[in-house]
Amino acid sequence: MTPVILASSSRYRAMLLDRLGLDYEQHSPAIDESHQPGEDPEVYVCRLAREKAQAVAARVPGRVVIGSDQCSSRDGDILGKPHTRERAIEQLLGFGGRRVRIATAVAVYDPESARTRSAYVPTDVYFRRLERSAVERYVDAESPLDCAGAFKAEGLGVTLFEKILGDDPNALIGLPLIALTDLLGQLGIKRP
Repeated sequence: MTPVILASSSRYRAMLLDRLGLDYEQHSPAIDESHQPGEDPEVYVCRLAREKAQAVAARVPGRVVIGSDQCSSRDGDILGKPHTRERAIEQLLGFGGRRVRIATAVAVYDPESARTRSAYVPTDVYFRRLERSAVERYVDAESPLDCAGAFKAEGLGVTLFEKILGDDPNALIGLPLIALTDLLGQLGIKRP
């Protein structure tokens, strides 16, 4: 039996989890990811990480399940996925010379206690001053239409940044491995 399940269909999250050397499988959580009125970024991503883990745990009982989520925010306002080229360009142009917070949460469902523990890991990304032509080239090259904040930090998105401040560089890609290692350790799953 596979001891751990990753509640995500993201190949990037799977590549990060591979780094921990865990035996795992992936299951899509298939939950409603709508933002609730008045929900701040931290509460939003923590709720979704827990809901993803719990949704998969309900379908595959007896397994430790890892859920995660992330969103971008500027001045406390949650920025959704752009879904179109034009919205991605406008979103990124609005980031030029500014700080954007990437809110990332990870949750681990423990089948023995039926409890879900979570951790929140913020990362601040400071963008360079951006010219429209550079942003258009970036969006055309990487098509980040389904990415929180309209950029892929694991790809060319880093060319848009001036600096990154955070406790775990993996959080920027969607799975904070330092916090995850701590949560798994609380369940007796030690790495290495």
